[in-house]
Amino acid sequence: MTTSTIVIHGTVLSGHTHRVENFLSILGIPYRLAHAPPAVRQTPEFRALNPLGQIPVLEDGELVIADSNAILVYLARRFAAGTHWLPDDPVGAARVQRWLSIAAGELKYGPAAARVITVWKLPGDLAAAHDIAARLLRFMDTHLADRAFLAAEHPTIADLACYSYVAHAPEGRIALDDYGHVRAWVARVEAVPGFKAMPISQIPEAG
Repeated sequence: MTTSTIVIHGTVLSGHTHRVENFLSILGIPYRLAHAPPAVRQTPEFRALNPLGQIPVLEDGELVIADSNAILVYLARRFAAGTHWLPDDPVGAARVQRWLSIAAGELKYGPAAARVITVWKLPGDLAAAHDIAARLLRFMDTHLADRAFLAAEHPTIADLACYSYVAHAPEGRIALDDYGHVRAWVARVEAVPGFKAMPISQIPEAG
């Protein structure tokens, strides 16, 4: 246990921030959320923490780490070394890394992008995001047909990296009805002790 208070710079509706908050909650690690909406991310103070202006950013004493997946790896090694959250063996580690890459790729440009475009009306190609999401969800549903979790027989940080934007895909007008294995996986992640839910965004009326 750290003697300092961990600070997470982010927002409560950010799936990237939620990955980190959820893992800290599961691990039982106290932290403080420092609200960092877009305006704050443009300030010199925030850019000193992350010159790219992205959330989340973790502060653990004098240590500063940006990028949600990097933070998950840090927390797993810092507070959960030797546990199932980040395997030590080469094959297990590679399987987790694959899903971290998917979280930063197809998940970001599919379900996450659709949610941002729909909820916050930011620029983007909603049709393209829906196409990417459909390919990803079909892949995930097949992958999960004979396994409980994404990278192992137990939950890992791969599941936490992918959960938030998949579970909240309907906020981007992406239905999960046809993906029964994905929905069962979502429920299994939500049943992990210490799980922290992310608030549901207000979805604008269609049109």
